[in-house]
Order: sequence, then structure tokens, then C-alpha cells
Amino acid sequence: MSTVYASVASYAYDELKPKLFEMMRSMDMGAIAQGSRVLVKPNLLAPASPDKAMVTHPMVLRAVVEYVLEKGASIQVSDSPAMGSFQRVLKESGIRAALRDLDVEFQEFRSSVVADVGAPFHRIELARDALSAEVLINLPKLKTHSQMLLTLGVKNLFGCVVGYRKPQWHMRAGVDREMFGLLLYRIYSVVKPAFTILDGILAMEGQGPGRSGSPRHVGVVLGSTDAVALDVTASRMVGVDPLRVFTNLAAAKAGGMPHSIHVAGKLPTIENYALPRITPLVFGPRITRKHMRKYLIQRPVPNERLCTGCGECRRICPAGAILQDGKKLLFDYDCCIRCYCCIEVCPHGAMKAEVPPLGRVFNRLIQMTS
Repeated sequence: MSTVYASVASYAYDELKPKLFEMMRSMDMGAIAQGSRVLVKPNLLAPASPDKAMVTHPMVLRAVVEYVLEKGASIQVSDSPAMGSFQRVLKESGIRAALRDLDVEFQEFRSSVVADVGAPFHRIELARDALSAEVLINLPKLKTHSQMLLTLGVKNLFGCVVGYRKPQWHMRAGVDREMFGLLLYRIYSVVKPAFTILDGILAMEGQGPGRSGSPRHVGVVLGSTDAVALDVTASRMVGVDPLRVFTNLAAAKAGGMPHSIHVAGKLPTIENYALPRITPLVFGPRITRKHMRKYLIQRPVPNERLCTGCGECRRICPAGAILQDGKKLLFDYDCCIRCYCCIEVCPHGAMKAEVPPLGRVFNRLIQMTS
């Protein structure tokens, strides 16, 4: 049986700190020893203030850091942001200011080592610091995700793939979301975080995980030594069948799904949690799939009113499907693999996933006949 600890909370630090300390003590069981090297891996997707719900809140991070320091361990906070410099993310998120008086090292993931995650991926380069840490604490943010439905504990560890190697792995997994979910689960199995604590106080719904998503107050933190159990619990909390989340599905198929989960504490029920529209990427006879993907399946579309032509989407695109003519973006939807990295990194919220007009007609016909 796996245990998931749940606590209703706010970001008021006098309230949050004792709740997270109690949660950490319940999970710790001597894992954090005096003198041990602890790495904390928050979600630092991009430069954004805490009210945008894009990154792990600085007060959650501070409480975890204080707990580790009180145990006499050394601590490093690391990630590899999808967009913007690591230092800029620390500044705009308020994390550097919130932790200024604490003895903590901030270090962007830069160096990688090769790890074997098994077939069909085999060798993948992961952050050296993540694999060498004696204890790794995983601090994801509760957010929707245009490709994977939800991004939770297992998905957060994709940040251990350094820099622009992330788009390369998006490309290798291609349009198969189940395959990408398996890759994420394999990374989790290699990195092996000691604890996962989910910041679900101010969560994100809608077209997440970037600026196109909408912040929503949920008011909960979850913790577990089993990130899969935590992800299953979080999925159920927001009204999602856990097996609709591709990382959970990968865990179930690999035999990594816990047989039973005990929730210790108060778990709220969140109603009408807005999810991104997830449509099949490949279906039907092989000869028709290319045209069906192009004309029927949702795809990233820029909002010309909001787009500034900064080019972040073009630089991140693993398939090279985005061209730029001045400020105008040109999409090659034959090449687009629907990973939605462009939506994730857009600093202006100018990208969204839309079903093409013919696809909307097709979907209505399906609904009428079903």
C-alpha cells in the first residue's frame, strides 16, 4: 500500500510551514541525514510570477528547504527551464527573494550523464546533479497539460533532461502520447525521488501548462514517497480517470501502479476542473492518417493580436514545423508532432490548441450519430 498525505493549505507561511513540516516528517523516516546532499527539483517552467500558477510557489519551496536545513543537510535547488534563463526564472518567480536568507545553492542543470531507461528508448542523458544527489525531493505544480492532460509528479522530472535535449525527446516520441508517457515514467524510475510534494494551492486549469492556462484556487498540498500514487490521487481529486493521464497509464502497463492507496488527511473534491481538449493524434487507415492529422486533429494556432514575433516557439519546436516571416508565424502542420511545446513556452499566451474547421464539423457529426 502507498500512502499519500493531503493537507488543505494556503500560502500564508505561518500556516503552510507547520503543515509541510508535518508532512515531511511523516515521509522522511531517516532519509534526510545530517550532512547528506539533498537536491530539490521544483517546476520552474518559465519566468512567471506566482499568481500565474506556472511554477512551484516560493513559499512551498521555502518550507521544504527550511526542513532540510534543520536536519543538517546541504541543499541545492535545480531545474532546466523550458524558456528563459534559470536566473531570470528565479527572480521573476520570487524564489530567489523568498530564499535569500537561507543557506541554499541555486544551480541550473547543465551537465548530463547517460542512463539506460530500457527499450525502446535505451540511453538518455539526464542531469548529473539529479542522479548523484543522495536525496532528491520533487516539487511539481498541479497543472493541466495540452499534450499529457495533467502534469504532476512523474511529468515534473522531465526537467532532468537538460536544456534543448527536451525537444529532441519530444521528437523521438513523436505523435504517440502513450510512448511519451512511457518515456516520462522511465525517467521517473531512474531518477527515483525520495519524496514528491505537489503544490496544488493555486493550480492551473484549461490550456496549460503555460500562459494560455488559467489559475484556479484548489487549496491543497499532496505528498508521497510514491509519485505514481500521488499522481493517481491528484487525478481523482480533480475528477479525472487516472488512466486518462498518460504517465499513470504507462505506470499501470509497466506494473508500477500501487495496488492500493491510503490517503492520510483531508482531500478536497474539485468539481468542474477545466481540462484541455485532448484528441487522438493518429487513427484510421495508414494511407489517410496524414490528411486526417492535418485537417481534423487539433493543432497549435497563434493569436496574431497577442503574438509579438519573439520567436520562442520557433526555437523550441523539435520538428522544425514553425517558420517566421518577420513577425508572422508560418506552421507546417504536416511536420507538426502536436507536442505543444510552443504553447508551453510562449511568454505572451499567444498560442492555443484549436481543432481545424473541418475537424469541428467531423466531431459534431460523430456526436450526432453516437
